[in-house]
Amino acid sequence: MNKFRLTPFYLLWLLMPQCVSIAQAQDLNVLGLKVDLLEYPSLRVVNGYPVVGDDANLGEQVRIASKQPLLGWELASTDRGAMQSAFRIMVSLDRDSLAKGVGDVWDSGKIMSAESTNVRYGGQPLKPNTDYAWRVMVWDEDGTPTLWSPVGQFRTADTLHDYQTAFYPLQKTDEVPQRLAKSHRQIRADFGKASFGQLRLTLTSPNAADTLTVRLGEAINADGTINRKPGGTIRYAEYQIPLKRGLHTYQLQFRPDKRNTGRQAIKMPAYIGEVLPFRYVELDGYAGDIETGDIVRSTVHYPFNDFSSHFESSDSVLNAVWELCKYSIKATSFAGIYVDGDRERIPYEADAYINQLCHYSVDKEYTMARRSHEYLLYNATWPTEWILQSVLMAYNDYLYTGDIRSVQYHYDDLKAKLLLPLREDNGLISTRKDKQTKQLMQAVHYQGEALRDIVDWPHTGGFGMVGNGETDGFVFTDYNAVVNAFHYKALRDMAKMATALGLEADAAAFAEKAAETYGAFQSLLWDRKSGTYRDGLDTDHASLHTNMMALAFGLVPESKVNRVAAFIRSRGMACSVYGSQFLMDAVYEMGDADYGLSLLASQDDRSWYNMIRAGSTITMEAWDNKYKPNQDWNHAWGAVPANIIPRKLMGVEPLEPGWSVFRVRPQIGSLAWASANVPTIKGMVEISCHQDNSTYSLELTIPGNTLAEVEIPHLGKKRPRVTVNGKPMDSKDVKIADGLLKFPRLRSGSYHITVDSR
Repeated sequence: MNKFRLTPFYLLWLLMPQCVSIAQAQDLNVLGLKVDLLEYPSLRVVNGYPVVGDDANLGEQVRIASKQPLLGWELASTDRGAMQSAFRIMVSLDRDSLAKGVGDVWDSGKIMSAESTNVRYGGQPLKPNTDYAWRVMVWDEDGTPTLWSPVGQFRTADTLHDYQTAFYPLQKTDEVPQRLAKSHRQIRADFGKASFGQLRLTLTSPNAADTLTVRLGEAINADGTINRKPGGTIRYAEYQIPLKRGLHTYQLQFRPDKRNTGRQAIKMPAYIGEVLPFRYVELDGYAGDIETGDIVRSTVHYPFNDFSSHFESSDSVLNAVWELCKYSIKATSFAGIYVDGDRERIPYEADAYINQLCHYSVDKEYTMARRSHEYLLYNATWPTEWILQSVLMAYNDYLYTGDIRSVQYHYDDLKAKLLLPLREDNGLISTRKDKQTKQLMQAVHYQGEALRDIVDWPHTGGFGMVGNGETDGFVFTDYNAVVNAFHYKALRDMAKMATALGLEADAAAFAEKAAETYGAFQSLLWDRKSGTYRDGLDTDHASLHTNMMALAFGLVPESKVNRVAAFIRSRGMACSVYGSQFLMDAVYEMGDADYGLSLLASQDDRSWYNMIRAGSTITMEAWDNKYKPNQDWNHAWGAVPANIIPRKLMGVEPLEPGWSVFRVRPQIGSLAWASANVPTIKGMVEISCHQDNSTYSLELTIPGNTLAEVEIPHLGKKRPRVTVNGKPMDSKDVKIADGLLKFPRLRSGSYHITVDSR
C-alpha cells in the first residue's frame, strides 16, 4: 500500500463542506425557535397544568417584557459544515400574514450575518399585551436559502421595559406510585423518587364516620414504614382526613412551615399552592379498594425537558450518580428561583452558582439561572466569597447564552460585587482591615452590617456533627487566600464582560488588578518548601480549599501544577458537597482523569453514591447526616456531577460566548466507554468515547453554526495512526501537547475519529 501524507490544505478540504447542490441545501433546516432564550415562549398553564386555547387571559402565561426581545434558532443538517451566512426574519400580528409572505410588523430583509441565537428585534415598536407570530429563513455559506422555519409565537407583557428577563410559570406533572402495597386497612405507596409536590386521593367510603390518617415522608425504616422521626430537616408530615360517604377526590392542603415561608423565603405562587418534598405515602385506616391511579402526586417544577441530556458509561455507579444529580436539578426547581432546599427556601449565591452550571448541563434552559442570579444581585447574602460569585454567575450567563443584555443592564451592580473598596496595596482584599462601610453594604445590596469569610460550610463543631467541619482546618487570617482566589476570578471575568461591552478602560483596569492579585498569590502565599499555597499571610497552614481554588481559577503557573496537584490528591474529599465543585474543577484542570473518576464514582461515606445508599433520591446538603445532622435531603448544591460529567469528564465546554466555538476534551480515565448528549443554545452535542490499551475512538456530532476544538488522549506513540471518518490523517497535522492530540477546528457535522497506537 502506498503511504501518503495529507497536506494541511487537503486536510482543510476534507473537513470543509464540499460544493452544495440545491437538493443538498434543502437538508439544512431551521428549528428550535427561541424568544428571549425561551424555547417555549407561548407556554400557558392553568393551576400549573399546561393548556392550549384561545383565552389568553386565563391562567399564567409567558409574557415577553423587553421592548426589543432577542430571537434565536438552531440549524440542523445532514451535511457537514452547516454554517449560516445570512438570515431573514418576518414578524406579524397573525400567522395568516406570514403564510402570505408578509411581515407586517417587521421584515428584516436579507441580513448578512452568522448570528443565530441573539438577533435583536428591529421592527415596529411592540405593543403591550399583544400576540405576535414570526419565522426565519437562513442562507448557507454558498448563498443557498433554506425553507422558512415553522412559525413561532409569543405574547408581550402588559408593560414593556428596555430589558427584563423572561421566565416560565411553574408547572405541575401528575404522577402515580411506582409501587403499591396493601395490607389490612393500610396502604403504602412509593413514587420511586422524592419530589416537591401535592397529594390527591380518590377514595370510596361506605359511611361518613371514617377518618383516614395520611403520612408522607422522604425516608423509610428498615421494615418499609415511613420514618416518623427522620432527624434534621428530612421531611415527614401527617394529616387526618374525615371521609365522606361515597366516591370522592380529596386534595391535601399542606401546612406552611414557619421557617421556609418566612420573610426571606421564596413563596409558592397562589396558582400553585404549598408543596412538600416526599417520596412515600401511607394511608392508615382505609378498608376500600384502591388502584395506583387513585393516589396522585402533583409534582411542581420549572418546565424541564428530560430528553435534553443523557449520559451513560461502563461504570454503573457513575451512571447512578449522574441520574441522581440530573434529577435533583429538576426536582429542586419547584420555586422558580434557585433556593437552598426545603429548610429555608432562601436563595444563596453559592447554591445558585452550582445550580446554574448544572442546569445548563442537563437542560437547554437559561432563564431560571438568570432570574435567580438577578434576584441575588439585589438580595445578597453574608459570605464574602458568595458576593464575588455574582460576577462568576454573570459571566457564565454570557458565556453559555451569548446574550450580554443582563450584564449591560446590571453592570454597575456587578462592579460593586468585585469588592474593590476592600482591596489593599498588596493586591489582596480583606474583610478585617476596617474597610467595610455602610456604603459598601448598600452597593452590594446586603442588608447586614458586614460580610464574613466562609471558605466552606459547615465550620468546625457546628450542629453536633462528627469531625472537624468541612474547611480542612483552614486558618482564617486578615488575608484569606480562598476569598482572594474568588476575587481574582471575578476580576478576570469582569474584564471579559467589560470588553464585550466596549468598555476598554474598565477592562484594562480589571485586568491590571487581576495581575496584581496573581502576583500577590505567588509572592505572598506560595510556600516553596511545602509546594503549596498558604491559607493566609500569617499562617503556614495549607488547606485543600486554598490550593484547589487556586488551581481551578488559574492561579497556579505551569511550573507549580505538579506539586499543587500532589497536595490536592493527598487530601481526598476534605470538603463539603459545595466545595466539591471547585475540587472537581481543579482535578480535571490538572488533567488527572483517573483521580477525577475515582471521586465521582467513590462509594465512601463522603461520596455521591452514599447519598443513594442513605436512601435519598435528590442530592443532600451534606455527604451524610453525621457530617451535618440538621441537613435536608433536597439540596441542589450537592448535585455537582450534573455539570462535572458533561463539562469535565466528557469535556464539552464553551470557549466563546453562545457556543460559537467550544472545546471537546474528554477525560474518561479508566472507563472502557462513555457517551453523552450535552445541550447547548446552538443545539445538541453528541459524544461517545471508546478505548482499550491501544486504540481510542471518538464519535462526535457538532451542532450547526458552531466550531469545535477537539483534544483527545495521546496513547503514547509519537505518531499514532489517526483517521477521520475513515480517511487517514497524518498525525503531523495534529498538534501533540500536554498528552493530547489537538485537532484543527471542526465544523458542524458528524465525525468518527480513531487513534491507533499499535
